[in-house]
Amino acid sequence: MSENTSFKPSLRLMDATMLVAGSMIGSGIFIVSADISRNVGSAGWLIVVWLITGFMTLTAALSYGELSAMFPKAGGQYIYLKEAYNSLVSFMYGWSFFTVIQTATIAAVGVAFAKFTAYIFPVFSENSVAADLGFLKISPAQILSILVITLLTYINTRGINSGKIIQTVFTLTKLLSLLGLIVFGFFALKEDVWKANWTNMWDIHKLNPDGSIEGYTSVAIFGAIAASMVGSIFSSDSWNNVTFIAGEIKNPKRNIGLSLALGTLIVTVIYIATNIVYTGVLSMQEIAAADRDRVAVSASHVIFGQAGTIIIAIMIMISTFGCDNGIIMSGARVYYSMARDGLFIKKVGTLNKNSVPEIALWLQCVVASLWCLSGKYGDLLDMISFVVVVFYMATIVGIFILRKKRPDAERPYKAFGYPVLPILYIVMGIAFCSLLIIYKPNYTWPGLIITLSGIPVYYFVLWLERSDASQ
Repeated sequence: MSENTSFKPSLRLMDATMLVAGSMIGSGIFIVSADISRNVGSAGWLIVVWLITGFMTLTAALSYGELSAMFPKAGGQYIYLKEAYNSLVSFMYGWSFFTVIQTATIAAVGVAFAKFTAYIFPVFSENSVAADLGFLKISPAQILSILVITLLTYINTRGINSGKIIQTVFTLTKLLSLLGLIVFGFFALKEDVWKANWTNMWDIHKLNPDGSIEGYTSVAIFGAIAASMVGSIFSSDSWNNVTFIAGEIKNPKRNIGLSLALGTLIVTVIYIATNIVYTGVLSMQEIAAADRDRVAVSASHVIFGQAGTIIIAIMIMISTFGCDNGIIMSGARVYYSMARDGLFIKKVGTLNKNSVPEIALWLQCVVASLWCLSGKYGDLLDMISFVVVVFYMATIVGIFILRKKRPDAERPYKAFGYPVLPILYIVMGIAFCSLLIIYKPNYTWPGLIITLSGIPVYYFVLWLERSDASQ
């Protein structure tokens, strides 16, 4: 396999924006509002949860613009953490990124594609058994998800332009599809449903699937909001993936920051509008009790009739296929950067003849496929949301650190609203993480254990490096 030594800048502002939006929109917007509704119980608070998440996402994206302009290199957030702190902190991020954050997300999105494919082709049902190994039963949905991940990985090994075409086409298609759902949804609004949902819009309570209601103490309300945000944050995550692929973006000092702002703004507006449609065609009880949490399917039945299930299934297939492509394409650049720093398998830090990190892509594919087989990716993603926000906060704190450490460094773009908005994000992030620790500890400790396990691995890798150097 012949190698190139540098990336080819091929992505324009449009391509980078489609990567941001496409990596964010997977299957979450079609599903997680059911769990949010069970936690908060009212239309007003459902929208507030999405507004808070959207505000945090936009604020973080605008803050990252400064860092992306300072360090327009492959690896993105991994590089920012290394420059602001040290290689241990950046390795802990890269370790959790490789073991769970990126690879389990790829698996979850891939299986979501397969699950909704089964609406059209029942042979891919997750309830069937394609292979029984005794210790493990494998469903057709798991096999299809692995095939999709493998196909997208192969396409991305053919060069950045191959992945770019899929990303732009599929992202534009899903944005137009969601826009269509919103427009038709507003025409299908039911006045009685809308009035019932919005009459007591600030009445926050636990809404059980059987219709019963449980009140909260004043303090527990904050815990309910934090628990609700686990789903909305997962649905809005991966916006930072564009920073990982900075080495392949034209004029990165300008276009990365702009794509972050544009992409997150587009998705935030679409997410909020979609949830408003949900509250206009479904009662809060119907949202909370949607079959297998598939709120969009229930809403689509009202909007489009019997064809609704097929319409949503096709939309989610398009959405998840494009989402997985963006995550697969960008994630491999982090492992590449780690390897270049001597903190990962050496061969991972090489590029193939198409100027892409092929070995990193295939290694990522293997780990994501193992997560598909495990069936545990969903649980881990719930548990990792805490760690994701912690690393976002640490990265934004890095802006303050670098302003002090390198006051004269070139900053083509400065964080919007500095220092107020970055500080506000940090305060909101601390509140979110603290509430999860108090009210949902099962969402916090597994992610922390995975991240902290990177410390002994880091020192083991350094020991290996020193041993090799001394020979």
